[in-house]
Amino acid sequence: MDNRRLYAAELLALHAAFGSDEVLAEETQDLYAESAANTSSTEPPHQREPSTLPKKPAPIPNPTSQRIPIALESQDAATASARKLASACTNLAQLADAMVGFEGSTLRQTATNLVFGDGNPQASTMWIGEAPGADEDRLGKPFVGVSGQLLDLMLAAINLDREHAYISNILPWRPPGNRKPTTAETEVFLPFIQRHIELVDPDILVLVGGTAASTILRRPEGITKVRGRWLSYEVGGRGISVMPIYHPAYLLRQPTLKRDAWRDLLAIKERLRSLEP
Repeated sequence: MDNRRLYAAELLALHAAFGSDEVLAEETQDLYAESAANTSSTEPPHQREPSTLPKKPAPIPNPTSQRIPIALESQDAATASARKLASACTNLAQLADAMVGFEGSTLRQTATNLVFGDGNPQASTMWIGEAPGADEDRLGKPFVGVSGQLLDLMLAAINLDREHAYISNILPWRPPGNRKPTTAETEVFLPFIQRHIELVDPDILVLVGGTAASTILRRPEGITKVRGRWLSYEVGGRGISVMPIYHPAYLLRQPTLKRDAWRDLLAIKERLRSLEP
């Protein structure tokens, strides 16, 4: 590999680390030249040629929430603010609005869309994953990429779909470069997902992956230790049945574990059957 190719590879790796891991334009653009041209032009703004750069999707409207400035270096302050905002919400629309206005995390600065939830909030099961990826960030819905396709197949295997299940994530914003969320990030957003669970009030809570399981259950064991076991989550004065399962992304990397995943799905199916009148 010559020096130019090596430099290009290092530059791409740097952009990926910064979260710029997608190509949104077919041709490269010289932003510096365009900026200089726009600055030096004497034409009124409405007479200038429109930019050929793709426009970033408009942010989710936030007409009602009051943004609260927070010292981002203080995780305790950010978590306390999240807890206050979440506890004041009486429905899912208010909760989504509060999460858009929450300024206790820098994740929103590098994400495109809030990924709040998908499916039927009145369903008996609520499935909680880790964090949005690139596809989820683009569309504003959880589990719509390759992992989401496998999750849909897993749901179908026990006669469920997104009209009969509700899906969300611990984090509502995509971490740059699809990296794993930090403990600080999951702790800051924990009050929001806790309130999310309270408002949906499912009969069965399915924790998809190790991050979701450890964050919600507050247990030190990894997913291999807790998956397939019925546990309990206390909310609103009652206990919700909880089943931790492997994340679809993990199953795609470790297909030999699909047998265990199938057992877990059958256990969920059986528990749903026991809830039928």
